[in-house]
Amino acid sequence: MFKTLVSFALLACALVAVQAQPQAGAYPAKPIRMIVPFPPGGGTDILSRLVANKLTEVSKWTVIPDNRGGAGGTIGIAEAVRAAPGGYEMVMGQKDNMVVAPWLYKNLSYDPINDLVAVAHVAYTPVVIVTGTASRFKTLADVVAAAKSAPDTITFGSPGNGTTIHLAGEILNTAAGIKLRHVPYKGSNPAMMDVLAGNVDLMVSSLPSAMGQIKAGKLRALAVTSARRSTALPEVPTVAESGYKDFDVSTWYGLFMPAATPAAIVATVNAEVNKLLATPDMKAAINAQGAETQNMSSGQFSTLLKTDYQKWKGIVQASGATIE
Repeated sequence: MFKTLVSFALLACALVAVQAQPQAGAYPAKPIRMIVPFPPGGGTDILSRLVANKLTEVSKWTVIPDNRGGAGGTIGIAEAVRAAPGGYEMVMGQKDNMVVAPWLYKNLSYDPINDLVAVAHVAYTPVVIVTGTASRFKTLADVVAAAKSAPDTITFGSPGNGTTIHLAGEILNTAAGIKLRHVPYKGSNPAMMDVLAGNVDLMVSSLPSAMGQIKAGKLRALAVTSARRSTALPEVPTVAESGYKDFDVSTWYGLFMPAATPAAIVATVNAEVNKLLATPDMKAAINAQGAETQNMSSGQFSTLLKTDYQKWKGIVQASGATIE
């Protein structure tokens, strides 16, 4: 009888001790690295840090941005593919490196559909064509006229070869029957510095990258490339309104993890990010950058990825652009 009572007492103590401890497998149990596949200062970096900082503040997670730029964002994506699938490595991917690059690069080391899982869509943004405020170009029509009179002399900078932004410029060349000369940079910031200095005539940019300089009156926005005007720049016409019907190039940003990441972790991160995106503060912060939040389930984001992946195959092939 005494041994039985002792056993019950020990069992009760063990249960109390177990209840007092954190649940085994609680996620996240350590800091999460968010790979940013572009250099500091660009649109991807700005949105990545917004999400990382707010998740750390609101969800009490520790999310650490880590810039791994290069090759149009493909280096950072490839690093995420190689990461351990435990939920502690994620990457802020975008249309550039997830659906455009696979059709541009002949020897890409990853398959975006099968090597990564779409976790949470973060934001949508149009692409904007900008020039310095001292530039002779006041409208997109001015650019087209100059390019027609002097082909291959008007330059446009982009964050790099193979980005959606680069392709937007090439698609404009085709639509308008002109030849703007592409000048690729390693990220948005150096391209921005050169257009501000007048070293390149134009820049094709994501709105988050350009918004600060537009607001400061240092850049003139000539047109946005989306099907509808940007809510952040409602006075700026679309390329379609400027005479090129059905012109529609936009980009999106979202979080991805290695393909073998447990479904429960994917669901947890998706729920936390969507909860964050629904807050007025986060909506306002993203809108201030010229982007718009878009809540999606992991499945909905995966469907968007696959749809755009097939759509951009035809766009890239029609442009004739390739990268070794």
